[in-house]
Amino acid sequence: MIKIENYFTKICQNRVSELRKQLSKKGRFKMKKLIFIFPILSGIMWGSTGIFVRGLSDLGLNNNTIISSRILLAVLILGIGILLYDKSLLKIKIKDLWMFIVGGVIGMFGMSFCYNEAISEVTLSLAAVLLSTSPAFVLVFAAVIFKEKITIKKIVCMVMALTGCIFASGVLEVGSGMKWSVYGIITGFACAIFYATYSIITKLAMEKGYDPLTITIYSLLSMLVVILPFTDWSAISSAVATAPVNVSIFMVAHSLATAILPYVFYTVSIKYIEAGKASILASGEAIAAMIFGVLFYNEIPTALSLTGLALTFAALTMLSLPEKQMSGNVNVEKVN
Repeated sequence: MIKIENYFTKICQNRVSELRKQLSKKGRFKMKKLIFIFPILSGIMWGSTGIFVRGLSDLGLNNNTIISSRILLAVLILGIGILLYDKSLLKIKIKDLWMFIVGGVIGMFGMSFCYNEAISEVTLSLAAVLLSTSPAFVLVFAAVIFKEKITIKKIVCMVMALTGCIFASGVLEVGSGMKWSVYGIITGFACAIFYATYSIITKLAMEKGYDPLTITIYSLLSMLVVILPFTDWSAISSAVATAPVNVSIFMVAHSLATAILPYVFYTVSIKYIEAGKASILASGEAIAAMIFGVLFYNEIPTALSLTGLALTFAALTMLSLPEKQMSGNVNVEKVN
């Protein structure tokens, strides 16, 4: 009798184990199907930056103070969330600390600093286009470090997305009042390189088993340590004093929409898809900025900018489709 009970118990345990495996596979499959939306959402959220920067600038905050207020709130909100959700996510190995410092200081801060420098030397549209070159750097870095394949599909989508951003930015429009300088161009490209650096460092941390929330919180914290000394606290106090509730909500929304959510979404996406593909999917920032300009500032798009919107949308849609075996794919195993 005992043997029969043990037999049935073993059968039930095996069946439960099989069901768990099946549910786990289905969950991963659904995640892989939905994960392509994450980097696209990141790009859209980063594209909303101009709305918040314009509002906070009107309240008297300089660029460094706008950045530091955003990151400070992001660290506080995300830190409290992690403490409530799972404290173990805050555990890291000292030998891996360099990755979070590089991701935060060189990746996040380098990108923000260079972007702010670029927009002071070139037009906003040109700065957005220079930042949109980051997928090219990510593709090369990922091919060298992670041996990710560079396919014709990726190259075509990257070129389409970049072309769409150029069209949408207005840099080709007659009478656009294009302003540029050598320093502005250099810092614009540096911004794209730093953005690519964050993508690669994130991928490295993922391979070491770190959770996206862990990577994001420590990268933000590293950036905060660097930017905090340059914060104008009196300007923040004055801005909040004008309308305590409204300004506070606006600053929290700024932190959520341009720091916490986009970085978490982007970092999570790199866990499931290639870094090069994620960077291309997130490259619609200039397009999102154009749409927000229409919605909030009545900036009427031209035929060329609408063409750019269609091109970028087509590129992101094509890249989101399942990979197919095509004879035309070019696989780059090593880049010397």
